[in-house]
Amino acid sequence: MTSEEERGLLTSRDAGPVDIVNRDGRGGFLLLGDHAGNAVPEQLEGLGLSKADMMSHIALDLGVADIGRLLARVLDAPFAAQRYSRLVIDCNRALSDDEAITPMSDRVIIPRNSCLQPAEREARAEAIYRPYHRAIADLLDERSLRNRPTIPVSLHSFTPTLAGDARPWHIGVLYGGGDERFATEVLHALRLEDGLIVGDNRPYQFDDTDFTVPYHAIAAGLPYVEIELRQDEIATSDQQAHWATLLAQILTSAAQKIGIQSTSAQ
Repeated sequence: MTSEEERGLLTSRDAGPVDIVNRDGRGGFLLLGDHAGNAVPEQLEGLGLSKADMMSHIALDLGVADIGRLLARVLDAPFAAQRYSRLVIDCNRALSDDEAITPMSDRVIIPRNSCLQPAEREARAEAIYRPYHRAIADLLDERSLRNRPTIPVSLHSFTPTLAGDARPWHIGVLYGGGDERFATEVLHALRLEDGLIVGDNRPYQFDDTDFTVPYHAIAAGLPYVEIELRQDEIATSDQQAHWATLLAQILTSAAQKIGIQSTSAQ
């Protein structure tokens, strides 16, 4: 057996699917990045896309990896980030959803996603999707064993325009079902900030296409929030630092208002 030998879809030259930052963080949050990365397994040959495509919003949620790491430090919270592109497999979709491996995104055809056989879909699920969700479940179990109250915070970003339509919101707060108290507190606090256009389930509606929060938070009765940041708001390090500071303050305050005390590294 050589170091080059394949282990399913991923080889020894491929990174593991999940990057966990600050695993033992003691703060009251678990930060999640379903679309934080844009890696592609070597065997999939870049999915047949250009480097520009793989650096664009169709391949990943731009800025989320950086925001997540900043928040992990400020909030002393773990951050579980998917390293592989949403175009390989979308970890915020049920495996039964046809869009879990989409053949097209924002009018761009994904050549290696066309006419996939069931075995090919299963290989992506086994190598990338299931390890990510097992990692989240393990983090929640670890924190429960340590009696650490936990609020999952799912971090996403969205492009300023989609299919030619401008999207005016600076940030969106998504929620729908389960314990919505925390999400609505976050929404209220953001709306008090001068100059911010805040979307209430905008630019996306939280619905049955979402998987991560319903599966890990709503099913367990945990308070939660899914946050969408507009990508031109978090394009630079200064912007990212600003948003990390603001979100840390708002998340901490919202947790306290629903009776969950959060420690902070500040």
